[in-house]
Amino acid sequence: MANDILKGKRGIIFGALNDQSIAWKVAERAHEEGATFVLTNAPIAMRMGEINSLAEKTGSKVIPADATNVEDLEKLIAESMEILGGKIDFILHSIGMSVNVRKGRHYTDENYDFTMKGFDVSALSFHKVLQTAKKLDAMNEWGSVLALTYIAAQRVFPDYNDMADNKSYLESIARSFGYHYGIEKKVRVNTISQSPTMTTAGSGVKGFNEFINYSEKMSPLGNASAMACADYCIAMFSDLTKYVTMQNLFHDGGFSNTGVTQEVIERFSD
Repeated sequence: MANDILKGKRGIIFGALNDQSIAWKVAERAHEEGATFVLTNAPIAMRMGEINSLAEKTGSKVIPADATNVEDLEKLIAESMEILGGKIDFILHSIGMSVNVRKGRHYTDENYDFTMKGFDVSALSFHKVLQTAKKLDAMNEWGSVLALTYIAAQRVFPDYNDMADNKSYLESIARSFGYHYGIEKKVRVNTISQSPTMTTAGSGVKGFNEFINYSEKMSPLGNASAMACADYCIAMFSDLTKYVTMQNLFHDGGFSNTGVTQEVIERFSD
């Protein structure tokens, strides 16, 4: 049920690939709540995905952009302000990629060229988005910028590989840039640490089904769905969360604070 809590707000949503994507569901919910926005993804991802159908459904424009390329980001943000008719109120960074994972390289046998590419796409691009938006004075006061992350930034999940390091850096950027952006422009910057979610990116991680099954049994409320994450993003974009910034917000059914559940204990009982 829509309540128009984003009515009049303008945004940019990175990373919608198909209807499995969290970014896709955020776009649908933002549209339902009255926001207008630009959709963007890397040109190669746009060829693989179905973003144009999402744009048609939500009445949005699509601007291809490589989030690791500052010139592309400058063009994207400038054109978005022109299309939307003013400064931006929210940005979603929903981008992640590990070439090492794709190529089956173990964490202890990384190809460092692959590592740097994944780091640039998954983490450093967040700093580039924030820095470009700030330099262009693109955000309204009390604007909200979010990036999606995972608890592997704090705990070891062996096959999450170098993506764990990328997520750690991503979360650090939210704190460090959030400080400066808050003081200078009252823009808030946060990360949402989501339950493992069956997206196109997530399904590429070895053992991902086991991740999901385990966390379901370890979470008092169960795993949070992609749609539930979208709802949380909408709340974070709204004026109802104006004083939340520099936080890593766990959206995981309680997994992050649970040592063990009775169900897991019973599975190991004789």
